[in-house]
Amino acid sequence: MAETDKKRELIIEGAIKRFIHFGINKTTMNEIAEDLSVSKPSLYYYFPDKTSLILGVVERIFRDYFDVLYADLKQSTNIETTLLNIVEIKHRFFLRYYMLHLSNGNPDSSLNSVELKSYLEKMLEKNVQFHEKIFEMAIENKEIAPQEDISKLAELYLSCQSGLTSLCVMHGNKELFPGKKELKIMKEKQISLSKIFIKGLKN
Repeated sequence: MAETDKKRELIIEGAIKRFIHFGINKTTMNEIAEDLSVSKPSLYYYFPDKTSLILGVVERIFRDYFDVLYADLKQSTNIETTLLNIVEIKHRFFLRYYMLHLSNGNPDSSLNSVELKSYLEKMLEKNVQFHEKIFEMAIENKEIAPQEDISKLAELYLSCQSGLTSLCVMHGNKELFPGKKELKIMKEKQISLSKIFIKGLKN
């Protein structure tokens, strides 16, 4: 890894630590520079503003997340194990990063940037494509019945999981992000949903 890339990654690591501890809204670029003992010009060389730094953090999280997903998929033996492992992986990442406190403090315009929204949309599409691959593999292995539209199937499954997540958060916590109790309940329900979903596809 080039020296500039190493420096950039160190800044992202430092930003993640401060974001988790204080929340994105309450963190300034000056504080991140002080934490890392780097000059402001050096910080702004890699990240011209807070928006670009937040995008860098989000990119790092999703890169790590999909790296773990694809590594697990290579070891996959059946669709149920794969989907349940995804629930577990997602749970681990949620536990690590949900304390970013995107909902706390005053609204931060950095969280509403066009670049960030565009990137998140791309990640949602990537997630759909990843699940399409899972269902395609299951059909090839004759684990589930053939489907007319794999893309719609993947979108339906993810929509069910997303809806379940929203219900768990709304039921147990008024904040945007749930506590550990809600996360545990969410994980258990997502596992149950996955098993029911797979069972239906086998008929």
